[in-house]
Amino acid sequence: MDDKFLIHVDIADRSYGLWIDRSDEQLAREAAKQIRNKMLQYRNRFNKSDVDVKDLLAMVTLQLSMSNLQLEDRNDTSPFAEKMRELGDEIYGYLNNR
Repeated sequence: MDDKFLIHVDIADRSYGLWIDRSDEQLAREAAKQIRNKMLQYRNRFNKSDVDVKDLLAMVTLQLSMSNLQLEDRNDTSPFAEKMRELGDEIYGYLNNR
């Protein structure tokens, strides 16, 4: 059973149709809302209503991408996995030498 359906999200005064899983609907709508809110923040920061939409989208994209990269760094478990392997090897070596 295909659980995808069409939703429409508005970004930068345009409507985009997306085929998504039903379980992702709220996430997609919240993401579009976050983009709209951040664009409004940048528009207000520059106190201009004539700021090019492309410039606003570029700034929002950069900000969200930087946030995403910071989250990826925080979720990097490879140093912990390596340390666990080292500790496991030490324990295994200790038990074998007993």
